[in-house]
Amino acid sequence: MAAAAEQTGPVAVYGATGYTGRLVAAELRRRGAHLVLAGRNRAKLEILAEDLGGELAVGAASLDDDQALRDVLEPCAAVIACAGPFQLHGEPVLRAAIETGTHYLDTTGEQPFMRTVFDEYGPRAERAGVALVTAMGFDYAPGDALAALTANGLEPLDEIVMAYAVRGFGPTRGTALSALGSLAGGDVEWRDGAIQPAPRAGGGGSWDFAEPIGRQRMLRYPAGEHITVPRHVRTGRVRTLLSASTVIPLPFVPRVAPIVMIPMQLASRTPLRRGLAALIGRLPEGPSAESRRRSRFTIVCEARRGKAVRRGTIIGSDLYGLTARTTVEGALRMAAPGYGRTGALAPAQAFDPRELLDSLAAWGVEYELS
Repeated sequence: MAAAAEQTGPVAVYGATGYTGRLVAAELRRRGAHLVLAGRNRAKLEILAEDLGGELAVGAASLDDDQALRDVLEPCAAVIACAGPFQLHGEPVLRAAIETGTHYLDTTGEQPFMRTVFDEYGPRAERAGVALVTAMGFDYAPGDALAALTANGLEPLDEIVMAYAVRGFGPTRGTALSALGSLAGGDVEWRDGAIQPAPRAGGGGSWDFAEPIGRQRMLRYPAGEHITVPRHVRTGRVRTLLSASTVIPLPFVPRVAPIVMIPMQLASRTPLRRGLAALIGRLPEGPSAESRRRSRFTIVCEARRGKAVRRGTIIGSDLYGLTARTTVEGALRMAAPGYGRTGALAPAQAFDPRELLDSLAAWGVEYELS
């Protein structure tokens, strides 16, 4: 166990017994942090506490019990919210954090919830002296930090592009359900200096990654950087792309994936969505530890201004393990004495982006700017 960081109060993990929540709680325990395991089911929380070595505080509070949520968060310096999909389950913890003066982070990748955090709750948090950092997991804290570093000194930009490629990705049930919600539409993109409805077309052309990935067929990806990056980078447009082989890793599928996405989007807006959600509920809760370790990801950011182009790249492995490390790193920084930032913040606004990426080097995450 690492030496404990100095904290002004414990860090709560809400949704601690879920797949991502358990990883986050284990990382806090490894870091020697003062933490509280929180969620709806006290028995499951107590079992998790024993699994993590015992002598951990637990706080049971359902999402429809505002007072119980406030009681759990009242003594805490920060809370990491892990219970998704956040469009369905996120706001009660968010409200309770503001009402109790508790700094807040979450692991969402859902654009609509991110917009809710910034537009509806950001002003309340500013008045309460609380910081809200949404999308602090793999999607999209590293990309947001990389965008800040890549754009530095080149602004104002014509365009910033984020391109993702993942090998061996196995989603959790929660991620799959969130993705199903995203397919239903309503996603947005930053275009012409403002939030605009995203086009329905799913194709994203092709993208040249460094070897051994090489040139890939891409899909338009309704990523969080459309919400976060324009808050700290002056750019006319943000584009976010995901390699088709990440979604369906079969040799012939990337050629037809943009076409297949259209009927999938339409199906997600019909009663078939309920059936798809039921099928997702039968999937394993999440990838095994060995599967997570075998996964590899590459994130490329290109900042463009006229003919000037700057590229930044991040490579690493274990997406869900990385989510645990980024959220814990952020929570411990917020819980430390002297943290004074308030309001709804992008990850690169809440923390120094270079320091945030450097903190992940011990886990094999590497980045470079060229």
